This record gives sequence, structure tokens and C-alpha cells, in this order.
Amino acid sequence: MVSSPAYNDICTMKTEQRFPLPPWDMENAAQKLQIIENEWNTLDPEKVITGYAPDAEVRYGTEFLNGREEIKQFLNNKWQQQLSFKLKLDLWGALKSRMAVRFECEWHNTAGQWYRSYGVQVFQFDDDGYVQMNFASFNDEPIAESARKLV
Repeated sequence: MVSSPAYNDICTMKTEQRFPLPPWDMENAAQKLQIIENEWNTLDPEKVITGYAPDAEVRYGTEFLNGREEIKQFLNNKWQQQLSFKLKLDLWGALKSRMAVRFECEWHNTAGQWYRSYGVQVFQFDDDGYVQMNFASFNDEPIAESARKLV
């Protein structure tokens, strides 16, 4: 594990606001959601965790995570198993500092079997625009590579 001061600052501190900021309307919520989607599609856990509050609480299926370091480790493991991962987020609603989102992603395992995962998630943001809580429930469906939609 890296323990340099700069790395520790990233994991434990918020150094600036992350625009757009709540309270949400559908327009600025959609902008924020596009930023989140873009960050996840980099498949770079370091980039993804910068959008989360240092003490963020995440439930991703049956995984319960607290803080940036646990989120980063989870993403490292996830993307070693879910190869060619591609995410699409769809805003269902936004109010105050919360968003309801439908998502789908496609990926394949190390054996080459493709999957499409469908789910819903809710986000709670702090006043500085960082994800404070993110709860996701989903199902994975095996698909043929020819059935992919998110290329």
C-alpha cells in the first residue's frame, strides 16, 4: 500500500468542491451523473475515488464499503474479474442532494463469457458535490458477445 503524504491527502481529504453541486435539478444532476459515468469508464480506481467523500458509505450488491481505500480496493478487484467493463447511467430522478439512477453495464469474465448487469442505485451527495452514500442493487445476465449494446 502506498503511504506517501500526497496519496494520503487524496484518500482522507476533500481539497475542493466537485461541480456541479446540489441541490439538484434534472439538468445539473444529469451533468453530474455523466461525470460519474465517465470516471467509472476510465477503469481507474484512483480517478473514481476522487469523486467520493473520504468517509463515503457504499453498498454494491452484497459488498459493504466504507471510505475511499475500501472503494479503491473493491474496484481494483472488480476490474480484474470484470474485463472490458462499460457502464451506462440513466437518471430517473433528482431532489435536493439525492439521485435515483438506473444503470446497465457489460463486461466479460476471464473465461470470455459476456454479461449485462442491470440495476438501480441511489446517490447521496454532500454539500461539496462528493458522493457521501451510494447504494446499488443489480442482476447479472449472461449474454452472447454479439448481443452487446455498450460498445
